[in-house]
Amino acid sequence: MADQIGYPDFEKVDVRVGTIVDAQPFPEARKPSIRLWVDFGGSIGVKKSAAQITVHYAPDRLIGRQVLAVVNFPPRQIGPVLSEVLVLGVPDENGAVVLLKPDLAVPLGGRMF
Repeated sequence: MADQIGYPDFEKVDVRVGTIVDAQPFPEARKPSIRLWVDFGGSIGVKKSAAQITVHYAPDRLIGRQVLAVVNFPPRQIGPVLSEVLVLGVPDENGAVVLLKPDLAVPLGGRMF
């Protein structure tokens, strides 16, 4: 378990729900990855990301899927891609990423609390 934090620290992490509107292979990445375009609606809009999720997901099967992502990290250059959000997941029994998503369809941009 990580060090304990206070609620004000938790509030600093802005986790929102978005829908994947495009997903493409990312062969230039050092590790197998997929480029994602996630629509958070409203003032956030569509943001790009790159995710090492190729074990369980194919790009064409991701479009339309809701995901959770941190939207307030600074952009990070990953090869030729500027990743603007961090899509969240947890490891399966072998360490491969399984994406986090809401149980039910929810409005775009909803903030996790």
